[in-house]
Amino acid sequence: MTTLLSSYRLGELTLPNRMVMAPMTRVRATADGQATPSMATYYAQRATAGLLVTEGVQPSLIGQSNPGTPGLHTDGQTASWRQVTEAVHTNGGRIFAQLMHGGRVSHPDTTGLPPVGPSAVPAVGEVFTPTGPQPAPTPRALETHEVPEHAESYAQAARRAVEAGFDGVELHGASGYLISQFLSSNANVRTDGYGGSVAGRIRFAVEAAAATVDAVGAARTGIRLSPGGTFWGVQETEVLELYTALLTELARLELAYVHFQATAGDPTLIALRRAWPGAFIVNPVMPMGPKQTDRVAADHWLGLGADLISFGRAFLANPDLVERLRTGAPIAPIDESTLYAGGDAGYLTYPTHQHAAS
Repeated sequence: MTTLLSSYRLGELTLPNRMVMAPMTRVRATADGQATPSMATYYAQRATAGLLVTEGVQPSLIGQSNPGTPGLHTDGQTASWRQVTEAVHTNGGRIFAQLMHGGRVSHPDTTGLPPVGPSAVPAVGEVFTPTGPQPAPTPRALETHEVPEHAESYAQAARRAVEAGFDGVELHGASGYLISQFLSSNANVRTDGYGGSVAGRIRFAVEAAAATVDAVGAARTGIRLSPGGTFWGVQETEVLELYTALLTELARLELAYVHFQATAGDPTLIALRRAWPGAFIVNPVMPMGPKQTDRVAADHWLGLGADLISFGRAFLANPDLVERLRTGAPIAPIDESTLYAGGDAGYLTYPTHQHAAS
């Protein structure tokens, strides 16, 4: 019988359990996008997860969405991540870097560059900048000949990730960022081969994944998706057709996994599970919604065919979440005021259950 604490073979890795720490932005990097000793401690504290996926890491300067986030596009950034991967591996863990190109969800005050997107359509809402939230600017629409270099940026960052000691990478194809923008039917109003039809809208995602597989291998490449999600104002038409077509193309690449957010109802996600022949990760609650993933939600999706379950906020306040779920210990709440506050408070200061009880 499959349980949350059963082992699982993922690509070339043997995971001791089926719990994945979901990628979560914490804005604790240096001003030039380098990982820090505190980040190494943070991930190492949570290394009992079957798999850790880092916060979003920008694959290029123009791909940076928020200030304070780390990158993988300079030699200094690459070197800085070695302390993280070494700490996780020393603690017996496995870690993928999530590669996140923000696309239109960025600002010149953050990068010094005008943001780009599939079309000149601004995101809905305010974006974070060094001086505080500002209205999302209108991005510059990428010319057709420019699109491949942005797909290739994921592959270049993936090479750096492997050089830095990561076990693999996850392409951030969800939550309204660049890959998601290309999948969208309102952020992407292109009339060339990267827009319009379902085949056109999935093309960028497929090319980014294919370039990454060529760079580091299929066993080291996953992708996160949010079917029907409306983050930053994206909308998608023909959701089931769109994602079934995308999974069909990604299956040819034999990716290590797909990682779905519960932005669509169970019937849609179950249909996508049936359409995907490989490892299927589900984050079973609405991102940033009122409910956190718990054992009940995890067991529900394991019963529906998921192979692995990702936990977000529960892992922030519970570095020993695996042990807490194994023993039935209480799950500590997060301090939301420290999520993006910088510093070690609310980052490294959550105790294990044993310490909390002493």
